[in-house]
Amino acid sequence: MRRVLILGSTGSIGTQALEVVEASDELELVGLSAARSSEAVVAQAQRFGVTRVALADEHAAARAAEAWTGGEVLAGGEGLVRLITETECDLVLNALVGAAGLGPTVAALGEGIDVALANKESLVVGGDLVMALAEATGAQVIPVDSEHSALFQLVAAERRPGTIDRLVVTASGGPFLGRTSAELEGVTVEEALAHPTWRMGGKNTIDSATLMNKGLEVIEAHHLFGVAYEQIDVLVHPQSIVHAMVHLNDGASLAHLGYPDMRVPISYALHHPERADVPVPELDLAAVGELTFRAPDTGTFACLRLARAAAVAGGTAPCVLNAANEVAVEAFLAGQLAFTGIADTVERTLDALPPEPVRHFSDLFRADAAAREAASGLLPHGAAA
Repeated sequence: MRRVLILGSTGSIGTQALEVVEASDELELVGLSAARSSEAVVAQAQRFGVTRVALADEHAAARAAEAWTGGEVLAGGEGLVRLITETECDLVLNALVGAAGLGPTVAALGEGIDVALANKESLVVGGDLVMALAEATGAQVIPVDSEHSALFQLVAAERRPGTIDRLVVTASGGPFLGRTSAELEGVTVEEALAHPTWRMGGKNTIDSATLMNKGLEVIEAHHLFGVAYEQIDVLVHPQSIVHAMVHLNDGASLAHLGYPDMRVPISYALHHPERADVPVPELDLAAVGELTFRAPDTGTFACLRLARAAAVAGGTAPCVLNAANEVAVEAFLAGQLAFTGIADTVERTLDALPPEPVRHFSDLFRADAAAREAASGLLPHGAAA
């Protein structure tokens, strides 16, 4: 029996992970966390018989502790770390959103606990340090993103070094595929949240609409697989059937295919190295009819270009990129910033904060804070995101 702790259990990935756990005889849920959804996380704890939960928001934690006497409620960032380090678990599924997921990833890996990583920002912000920590403690980082789960499985078959020429992550293109910059000027939050193929949370859905998610995924792939940035491509594939590809040195290419359903990569990560049944239909290519591909339009969707530039610049640049994007996306969702203002805010923040070397996690926390302050100051009328 594998003891699993789920961080971000009330979000899209977290709730789908609970479906996987509930359907498995090999997984035991031992802990849950959420940002501020106290009622939802308490209901989950009662449903699964969990006796320890954590809420990042201290007011939400206080409400949960008052309403629930069936277990222990931990509060704030310290409580989240305690949940990880004091709960006997074999695997932490980190489905937290944004840079807030970095600390818990570090806490788990530091304890030698394997991490099923759905929080791509952990590697975007602190990839070099995170992977070095995993190597030092012997803990595994098992990707949950559909693209990286696919690459993880494809790369595993290649045991000889030097056989992998290129990695390819695919992108649905989001709801605005094919639009020009002018056509994006007045798009609404509702339009941006209408993802054509995947079921995700708000922040990740907006990142998909701007193609920032693909930029972050390029950085994540670089750290997970040790492949140079110039060997990682992005290919727009609206059907979301091919999740990733690997081009090999002998001219062959391997692809991972399947219907877009996050329960598949979640189940693979939670059961790794084994596989478990998932109630997803077998792929019927005749019914799909066609698979189409195109190069991304980085002129219209500048976030992908900015992410690649920050990745190559290195140091604190990816951290600044991520923090500025989080501020801008939150402002857009709150109606304080135009959709096209997201890329503009990120670019201006990167220009204002040149990259600096990263020697310790504290360097990243300082860069993150500086970038959030700079990006917030760039919002219209000084609106706080």
